[in-house]
Amino acid sequence: MSTASLYRRFLPSPPAIDFASVEGKKIFNEALQKGTMEGFFRLISYFQTQSEPAYCGLASLSMVLNSLSIDPGRKWKGPWRWFDESMLECCEPLEIVKDKGITFGKVVCLAHSSGAKVQAFRTTQSTIDDFRKYVLRCSTSDNCHMISTYHRGVFKQTGTGHFSPIGGYNAERDMALILDVARFKYPPHWIPLKLLWDAMNSIDDSTGRHRGFMLISRPHREPGLLYTLSCKDESWTSIAKYLKEDVPLLVSSQHVDTIEKILDVVFKSLPSDFNQFIRWMAEIRRTEDINQNLSSEEESRLDLKQELLKQVQETELFMHVDKFLFSVGYEDNQPYVPAKAGSQGFKNLSELESDESCCSKTCVKCIKGVGEEKVKGVAYPSGNDVFTALLLALPPQTWSGIKDQSLLQEMKQLISMVSFPTLLQQEVLHLRRQLQLLKRCQENKEDEDLSAPALI
Repeated sequence: MSTASLYRRFLPSPPAIDFASVEGKKIFNEALQKGTMEGFFRLISYFQTQSEPAYCGLASLSMVLNSLSIDPGRKWKGPWRWFDESMLECCEPLEIVKDKGITFGKVVCLAHSSGAKVQAFRTTQSTIDDFRKYVLRCSTSDNCHMISTYHRGVFKQTGTGHFSPIGGYNAERDMALILDVARFKYPPHWIPLKLLWDAMNSIDDSTGRHRGFMLISRPHREPGLLYTLSCKDESWTSIAKYLKEDVPLLVSSQHVDTIEKILDVVFKSLPSDFNQFIRWMAEIRRTEDINQNLSSEEESRLDLKQELLKQVQETELFMHVDKFLFSVGYEDNQPYVPAKAGSQGFKNLSELESDESCCSKTCVKCIKGVGEEKVKGVAYPSGNDVFTALLLALPPQTWSGIKDQSLLQEMKQLISMVSFPTLLQQEVLHLRRQLQLLKRCQENKEDEDLSAPALI
């Protein structure tokens, strides 16, 4: 049955005041004079309309991440690195979000895994006075933005749960500016802060938990320079389980007496969709790049990635991985295409193609997934590097079940970050953080724990 079309909704006023109205402009000017609209200008520069009716959480987050100039480290379209709703798939598959929306806990998870600094609170974990202080803090800074999740019905608006960034605050009137990402429905509007609190202090029927707000700020460094975990489809649930649960059981239940046997145990049981799980993103500068008009910032970024890849390859663990993969017939000059596929995991990795011609002047090769387009000027780490990164990303307790104590100590030494350069330490911590967040989502615990993962 077809649905009648709609063109916007009338904004109930009161309680809301249209941002573009005479009164709305007056409230804005008052707040501007008092210095509580500092975050507004960055947010409004990246204000976007949610692309799907249920994408309010994703649109709010991508808008804030772009406002903070956080580099996603991967391409959106063409050569451009940019946060878009379609890239925020790590914590909940997009098809599910499109159908059912997304919970507060999963948006918090996405913000964490995107590398931002996040403080998140449900109304049961805060007070209206605390909330007012946080709104004031973000409104007087351009390095802190706030996303609120609330029930529209409290504002006499149609609909139920919704996400939107808070764009500013008028302290004298105690009113917050909501930059509603459903711009096809309602324009930006001012709302009494007390009413916004009441709208947040409601229960989300899908989780049985109160709604809330989160403060998002820029990290000290860009996350995921070289590698990132991918949840492009629902395969990530089985992969996360394998990495966090099955690998520890495998190494503790089987007799292993060398590092190579540990690697054999781990890699011979890889799930069939493993190659979709880790997306490797090293843009190593090639000879052609010298002739391109790269900015000094981009040159520095590419040099940094090349240095990080070098640091991965200089680890003792990489040498073991390289030796092991060679022993099973894996050829590093043909990324992910082993000569002798001795296990199901290796067979599935052979689905990727290599293109040696595009990067003949470098030690790494360009590769592409089946059906994907090769991108000129982009080189990726080889399979050896990806496998090494995967092992480093696993929590240290993964290996605690190894019965041979001398081997256990050797493995601990290989994954210990104490001797790693700072750049590599940060990359490994980012991967571990992502893996813990994925496991939290896989166990449906993201709404229980809103904090950043505690890393060892």
